[in-house]
Amino acid sequence: MMQTITKKALFSASLVFLILLLDQIIKIWVKTSFYLGEELYITSFFRLVFVENNGMAFGISLGDKIYLTLFRILASIAILVYLIHNIKNKADNLLLASIALIFAGATGNIIDCVFYGQIFDYAPFFYGKVVDMFYFPLLEGHYWDWIPYIGGEPFVFFAPVFNLADAAICVGVGTLLCYEFKNNKNEADQ
Repeated sequence: MMQTITKKALFSASLVFLILLLDQIIKIWVKTSFYLGEELYITSFFRLVFVENNGMAFGISLGDKIYLTLFRILASIAILVYLIHNIKNKADNLLLASIALIFAGATGNIIDCVFYGQIFDYAPFFYGKVVDMFYFPLLEGHYWDWIPYIGGEPFVFFAPVFNLADAAICVGVGTLLCYEFKNNKNEADQ
């Protein structure tokens, strides 16, 4: 029994560590090698673009930055508690991977907010900016002229710039939703 819990804990911790390590390596490389706004074309639909996000996803900002950072820390603690609870209850590895991805992503962005301002000498602790770099403009063009208010304006399908931590959170949430849907369907069938 203890061996199963240890394996599940090691699996979860390894996934968190791997995501955090890769996320921070990429962010520090971009932060120290690119100038703000610089783009590196990998393909026509994949670019690395150095941007710094001061708020939440897509640059949304709600009030003072300290509250957002503290909220992220509290949410991450709750996710960690949930992960530990599921490890102790020997949950399925897919569920553990989902939660571990969400926790790793949240923690990766917290590291930026808490420390990057001090490390890179532009803000006090808890006021750093999240480094984003992945940009996938899959389809670019203009809205049709006949569309009110936006006709003729530029259009980009999938315009957000994000980082590995953001991707880990999205994949973790998506996998968690699929896992829960599958389990609810199985319970309903019984």
